[in-house]
Amino acid sequence: MTSMKDREESFERKFAHDEELKFKAMARRNKMLGLWAAEKLGKAGADAEAYAQEVINSDFEEAGDHDVFRKVRADFDAAGVDQSDHQIRRTMDEFLAVAVDQVKSG
Repeated sequence: MTSMKDREESFERKFAHDEELKFKAMARRNKMLGLWAAEKLGKAGADAEAYAQEVINSDFEEAGDHDVFRKVRADFDAAGVDQSDHQIRRTMDEFLAVAVDQVKSG
């Protein structure tokens, strides 16, 4: 009975750890995306950092990354930045791969 309880607790700890790493990687990806988008929008310095924070915060609106994509897409459209949906999504995927590597490496 104890071994089953230990096993269950081990799975729960692993799940919690994996979810924490996933959260950190997504937040890191969103910051990189925000800084990339800020550059495209002509923002620099503190304005770019503030915009990146807006992108990070937009991820809390709904599950998944549709809310982040929608924010960047709407801001690009409003500013007349010429980036396709495919380019934005590809950049999101590229930054996620970088963020996962960074989180895994500590």
